[in-house]
Amino acid sequence: MPLDVILLVLFGAFLHATWNAIIKAGTNKSLDAALVSAGGAVAALPFLPFLPLPQPTAWPFIGASAVLQFAYFQLVAAAYRAGDIGLVYPLMRGCAPLLITATSGFVLNESLSGGALIGTMTICAGILTLAFEARSGSKHAIMLALVNACVIATYTYVDGIGARVSGNAVSYTLWMALLPPVLLFAWAISRRGLLAVAIHVRYNWWRGLIGGTGSIASYGVALWAMTKAPVATVAALRETSILFALIISVLVLKEKASPWRYLAGVIIASGGLILKLG
Repeated sequence: MPLDVILLVLFGAFLHATWNAIIKAGTNKSLDAALVSAGGAVAALPFLPFLPLPQPTAWPFIGASAVLQFAYFQLVAAAYRAGDIGLVYPLMRGCAPLLITATSGFVLNESLSGGALIGTMTICAGILTLAFEARSGSKHAIMLALVNACVIATYTYVDGIGARVSGNAVSYTLWMALLPPVLLFAWAISRRGLLAVAIHVRYNWWRGLIGGTGSIASYGVALWAMTKAPVATVAALRETSILFALIISVLVLKEKASPWRYLAGVIIASGGLILKLG
């Protein structure tokens, strides 16, 4: 993988960790997730007139992605209600690239070099190591995390292919960002009522705008990278966001880190180095 692609994907991983930290610090994670999704749509709108429309073959992928993104956010909320984030998040983000690595040969007819395969598996191993510090999680939480890993792997395939056939990965990303917040807010209003949602938006809109900009930029970089490198490799490297999340949790949120976190950080960093050398 070229160095410029690696650096951009790592920057996207940092943005991913940042907007996740914004949601974690919020008072209502479900509504904050909807706000972040909406913030991404708002950030996308000013750029749409200056970009070409995605090719007609990409629109079914955009529609499918919106449904999958909606399912992803719902499963994230359910998994966090059922178990500790230290168990749920590593399982979701670590198992997804494993699934992609195992199936990309069948789905996309992509083959990884020996170094890329070792680097990908090393990053996944580092991410899954984080789950050891939260081994007391419920079976229900684990099941939800694994189901969501399948959803993540699926929308990664959908968007990776969609970005390639769209003719412009940036245009695809921005158009893809418009529909998920509509679904998320429609669901939130049906469950909580318009007034409760409006009040939350009034006091937390800035959280959604900042987080949404980071979210759309992070995912846009990843989709662009998938047009330059194998999807499985990009998907694994993108999950180094957990490494950035660990740094944020210790330096910004002042959380205590167990030895498992530091071990995971070393393994993840080693995987990124192997990807470059491979």
